[in-house]
Amino acid sequence: MSMKHHDIAINMLWCVPGSVGGSEEYFIRQLRGLVEVQAPFNITVYAPKGFSSAHSELASTVNVVEAPSHCTSRELRVFLENTWLATQTKFADIVHHGGGTIPSRGISKTLLTIHDVQYLSYPEYFSAVKLRYLKNRVPSAIRRATVVATPSNYVRESIEQHFGISRARTSVVRHGLEHAIGADKTPEHLLRARFNLGDSRVLLIPAITHPHKNHEFLLQLLAHEWRNEDVKLVMVGGNGLAEPRIQSLIIELGIANKVVRSGRVKAADRDGLIALAEALVFPSKYEGFGAPVLEAMALGTPVISSDCASLPEVVGDGGLVLPLTSEAWAGALDVIRAQRSTLIHKGLRRAEEFTSAKSAEDLVIAYEKTLAAVSR
Repeated sequence: MSMKHHDIAINMLWCVPGSVGGSEEYFIRQLRGLVEVQAPFNITVYAPKGFSSAHSELASTVNVVEAPSHCTSRELRVFLENTWLATQTKFADIVHHGGGTIPSRGISKTLLTIHDVQYLSYPEYFSAVKLRYLKNRVPSAIRRATVVATPSNYVRESIEQHFGISRARTSVVRHGLEHAIGADKTPEHLLRARFNLGDSRVLLIPAITHPHKNHEFLLQLLAHEWRNEDVKLVMVGGNGLAEPRIQSLIIELGIANKVVRSGRVKAADRDGLIALAEALVFPSKYEGFGAPVLEAMALGTPVISSDCASLPEVVGDGGLVLPLTSEAWAGALDVIRAQRSTLIHKGLRRAEEFTSAKSAEDLVIAYEKTLAAVSR
């Protein structure tokens, strides 16, 4: 007689396609991984209207139930979580809330994913409204969750220390990349022509211009320590809170000829830009995981990263991990050129530890931990 598979409901109403950054890819890759490892659960994803068309390949392999709304309003999403979702999931064995909070209504058997707790380290980077929301909702969600999952040990330990949660109630679910990453990347010659890169050596930072991403640090390097380098810095990503400062600084430092702004790009262009770059440069002050450094390692591009938050844990020995000082970064491009083949090899080997299948295996362990806790 076959054993009944447990029913896992995954709350992704927060995941408005194209609007939530790296957390969307984190979850999509995990879900693909669950299919790949044939996870022993009945998985149902509850998502905003339009999710299935945005992720048609996933929707063909995982049961997706769409909400009666696109959930672009936080207030409406919270309302639906406490009404429509609570009704839809009342018979689930556990509900996995992927957006960092837990609605006030619904079953109490929950796995909660918290991607980061940046607001504890850098509250000044949040609006007063968002900060008030996080300070109210996150501690409550952690207190009520059966198990809390995080993408890195750094976030796990931050939560345990700040909120006093025991190790028995936490679980790390690493980020994972699909094996085919880069298979459809845009050819280099097309990208060089489209973004007017010519034959220049390219440095890439794929990040929205929020203050903690620290684009300003790179601009200062271009103007001073790297002023004699024949490089162009390609900035991929949307406009964040630091955008006005970044725009003015580029002009003020006289480096407009060294900076290329691509805006947000599709995945094929992103992968192509990473692959053609001499290095991915990532001086972020805070990352709950830092997927771009992993993507670069997997695509054979050397990484120069800050030593902040989770980044040393993710990069390991697969790239240069440096303190955020101009002195430490001044000679980094020379090191990249001198040790390129070694760094590429180490990066590729490091990336093997972060596949979508291994991410899914971590998630299976978190689900089993949650089920064991609620059965006691």
